[in-house]
Order: sequence, then structure tokens, then C-alpha cells
Amino acid sequence: MIKIYNTLTQQKETFTPIEPGKVRMYVCGMTVYDYCHLGHARVLVAFDVVTRYMRNRGYDVTYVRNITDIDDKILRRAEENAEPFTELTDRMITAMHEDETKLGVLSPSAEPRATDYIAEIIAMINTLIESDHAYAAGNGDVYFSVESFEGYGKLSKKKLEDLLAGARIDVHEAKRSPADFALWKAAGDVEVSWPSPWGNGRPGWHIECSAMSTRCLGNTFDIHGGGPDLLFPHHENEIAQSECATGHTFVNTWMHAGAIRVNKEKMSKSLGNFFTIREILDTYPAEVVRFFLVSSHYRSQVDYSEDNLAEAGRSLERLYHALRGVVPENSGDVPETEHDRRFFELMDDDFNCAGAISVLHALANDINQHRREGRDNEAKKAATVLVRLGEILGLLQQDPDGFFQANTAGELSAEDIEAKIQARADARKAKDFAGADRIRDELIEQGVILDDSREGTSWRRG
Repeated sequence: MIKIYNTLTQQKETFTPIEPGKVRMYVCGMTVYDYCHLGHARVLVAFDVVTRYMRNRGYDVTYVRNITDIDDKILRRAEENAEPFTELTDRMITAMHEDETKLGVLSPSAEPRATDYIAEIIAMINTLIESDHAYAAGNGDVYFSVESFEGYGKLSKKKLEDLLAGARIDVHEAKRSPADFALWKAAGDVEVSWPSPWGNGRPGWHIECSAMSTRCLGNTFDIHGGGPDLLFPHHENEIAQSECATGHTFVNTWMHAGAIRVNKEKMSKSLGNFFTIREILDTYPAEVVRFFLVSSHYRSQVDYSEDNLAEAGRSLERLYHALRGVVPENSGDVPETEHDRRFFELMDDDFNCAGAISVLHALANDINQHRREGRDNEAKKAATVLVRLGEILGLLQQDPDGFFQANTAGELSAEDIEAKIQARADARKAKDFAGADRIRDELIEQGVILDDSREGTSWRRG
């Protein structure tokens, strides 16, 4: 049985879906005013693995990941670019899809946009006003009354009295208490807005997720996930407004991915250590970046550095090297092994990907051992298990030669390299070993490494 660490209870719990055999999961997506960064990649990959694993375990998973396509940042950026905000958001959504495809992230079951759910947002706000959990201010804003919800702070473990201590209300705000938050924002004459009972305006950030998630998944659903920075106030506010609007428990299990640090410092534009996904993919193969992110437990803090990316690349290469020259069998023809059982045991324990990766390396060692001892059939079976377990993590689905020969570095084309390998083979056949060594050294200087085996010579870029 799968156990998941629930942020709400701060302990691992046996996962029991509301509806047997089905999982309903919502993950907060991107605010699409700029390209996705490394922190987004962390969340995208983490919940992609959760989805893949649960589906492999037989669950019918409905995975909803929203898009925030109306927001102060979006409007400011569109104004800076002198373009309609919809052109900006459409362009950034396309870029996001390109990035996630390269990282091997499967598309969610649904990807609702906030601007498509204005009617649902207004209806939920109306319900909150009618039940005295929200109020319309005189300036056209609508606020949620935090003090009206007794359970406020149960996710973040923050106490309302502590939040109120020393807090102030900004001059331009018309809320009654400093802890209250906006459900609807009044718009000026030139701003993007929608008509509402309180005047023209647009939704606050928090309410959109409550409206979209309950519409797509029901008043109560199984899992809600997101990045570590969303726990408070975003997720805390989602709980308050959702449970007050519906009268039901909002979510049973809360999951939060770990933070990204860069060279042991917080990733920040002001520190100059802020990287978009596409900037990273210009330097490193996409599967190496995915492997780097998968290799750590989803809740752990990840330190991004050139050394750590390089080590991830070497680790992934060892797995592909074991598969090179071995043709896996049909997965269905190879029964469950002890490696399968250990892999699932680790993944059942709160998706322990770091432990699961160690199983993949154990399989690679087995393959290499079988090949050294001439047991090719056993090597094939182990390779089959390695590939099928790797698929659950979104790894090891490339042809090994294609992985090694991907043009990520060096100026020599694959054809040039093959020609030099043939020239080296001819030199060795003619017993010109000095000439053969010279060709090998030339290739090494170009970042190409040769691997000689009884099956022949293969190559990879170093």
C-alpha cells in the first residue's frame, strides 16, 4: 500500500482514495508571464512521477494542473511589451508545453485556465458573502474574512493571533482585518476586467484554484500538490475559502515538493542565480536534467550546481552504458523479480525516488556482471527489468546509442566519428597500432570516447 507524507498532519499516512481505484489530484500550475524556471521543473517532474507511479499501480488518475492567466505580473509584463495580455500568456503557455515535453512530463488530464472560470469564481464568492465568510468593500473589492473560519492555519500551523500581531492594512485597501485576503479586485477603467455584482474587476489569486479544483474534481478530492512556497498563504487560503463555500473537507492529502537552491543559495533573480528551464536545456541533455531532479526525494531540498548536474549525467550514463548492446525482451515475458519488489517497496514509501534509483543501478551492475560471465539471456532479462522500471520514473526510454551520440558537445558529426572509427579499425587490422592510438586520441580531444567490446566499438560524447 502506498504511504504519503501529508503536510496537513505532518506524518506519513496510508493512501486510501475517496473512490476505490481512482485518484483525483490537483497541482497548482504556473502564472504564465515568463518562461518556466528550475523551481517549476522541480514541481512538474515530481508530480509527473507521482502520476506515472500511481497509474502503474493500477489507479485511474485524474490529474488537474491549472494555469493562472490573469494576474498583476501578467498585466505589468504585457504593458511593458506593449502587447495584449492574451498574446503574452498564449506564448508562455506554448513555451511551457515545449519545456515539459523535453523533460518527459506527461500532459495533465485537464489544464484549466483561470479566465475560463470567471463564472464559477463569481458564484463561489457569492456563496461566501451569503454565508458571512466574505464581504464586499466600498471600493469594489471583495475580501474573505479569515476570522470567520475557525480552522485557519491548520495546514501551515500558523496561529491567527500571531499573523495579526503587528500587521497593518495598506492605505489603498478596504479590508476589515489585516489577515483578510482579496477574492475579487476592483479594476480601473483601463484594466482587464469582467463584470460582477460588485463592479468590474478580476479574481484574486487564491479563489481561482478553489473554483477550478472543485469544479474539475468535486468538493473533496484526494491530493493537492504544489511547490513549497505555496503552502502559506496560497494553500492555507484555498482551504479556508473552499471549506466555507462547500461545507466539506477540501483535500485529504497535501503534498509539497522541496525547494531548489543554486550552489547552496536561494534561487533569486537579484542574486543572479536564476535559471529558466530552456537555459538549462541549452547546456544539458533533457534526460540528464530530469534524472537530476528525480534522483532526490520529492520533498527534499535540491541543490543545483554544475558539479551536481555533471554527476547526474555520469550516473545516467552508467545506466545507459549497461543497456548498450543488449536488446531487452518483451516486458510481459519477464516475470516480477526481487528488483521489481524492492523498487515498488521503496516507491510505496512516499515515492522514494532516490531509493528507486539505487535499484536501477543494482540492475545495471547485474547486467554488466552477466555479460562479463557470458550469460547473455540473463543480461537481457535484467535489461528488460531496468527499462520497465525506468519508464515509471520517465527514464531510460531512449536507444542507448542515440543517448550517447546526441550532439550535446563537440563539432564532429556522427558520420565523421564513424569514419574515424573505421579508419582506426583499418589501422589496427594493418597492425598500425600507433596510428590507431592517434585516431583514438584525436577523438578524445573532440570529446568523443570509444568503448571497445567483443561486439565491436561504440562511441559516446564525454
